[in-house]
Amino acid sequence: MNFLSHIATFGRMIKFSHSIFALPFALAGATLATLDHTVTWIQVVWIVVAMVAARSAAMGFNRLVDRKVDALNPRTQNRELPRGVVLPRTVALFILFWSLAFIFSAYQLNPLCFRLSPVVLLVVLSYSYLKRFTWAAHFVLGLSLGMAPMGAWIAVAGTFDIAPLWLTLAVLTWVAGFDIIYACQDYEFDMHHGLFSIPQRLGIGHALTVARILHGVTIFALLAVKWTFGLHTVYLIGVIVVAVILVYEHSLVRADDLSKVNVAFFTTNGIISIIYFVCTIGDLLLPF
Repeated sequence: MNFLSHIATFGRMIKFSHSIFALPFALAGATLATLDHTVTWIQVVWIVVAMVAARSAAMGFNRLVDRKVDALNPRTQNRELPRGVVLPRTVALFILFWSLAFIFSAYQLNPLCFRLSPVVLLVVLSYSYLKRFTWAAHFVLGLSLGMAPMGAWIAVAGTFDIAPLWLTLAVLTWVAGFDIIYACQDYEFDMHHGLFSIPQRLGIGHALTVARILHGVTIFALLAVKWTFGLHTVYLIGVIVVAVILVYEHSLVRADDLSKVNVAFFTTNGIISIIYFVCTIGDLLLPF
């Protein structure tokens, strides 16, 4: 296997393309910080590196920890580790590399980012084990991505502030909601193998209701961002579009029909993150 093939294999293993879920929200956090602080291009570069590094380490760790469970699950048994395409020790080195890359990028940003980097790694890596003990793992995954805008804010401002917590809450509930939808696919498997999730605990129908409630909180938190930062029409349009897409996302899945979960999970959520970032930065650039 040549070098490019190795890169493609690891990219598929960690679903590198799904970095689009959190990265635009991180950049939105940095954008909001520019209302009171100056941001440089080198800061933006290191924010992107930190985001990619943290997510790559977390996804690699998740695949490594779950490799035996994935081998038993018909939905996941064709992943790279269960098929033996990559070896566990290679993935362990992959995780170590990206973890160190994340800490180094945090060091390049500012002292507070550097001091917080081990805590962030602990949170994003812990998710992989929590589903063995608690149905609340969805919220830890949400927190893992929800820290992205706060981290980007700290990268620019150099301080922790309360204001961007609204955006953290929005991302946390958004991610937890769509992760609950995604977990509905594994309801039977989780029931038979002792894994915990909200669908496993409440049933698919009630789990989808919880996801709807969480996404309602997402919209409220995004509106709170508008009020907190004094944003205008372009931002509000973005929130309205996000709300419409979330309604559409929930229309795709029902307790008795999960055939469109992948469309709801991958396509709509990628669109949401991009639209939100574009409308946030557009609101700051346009005079209305």
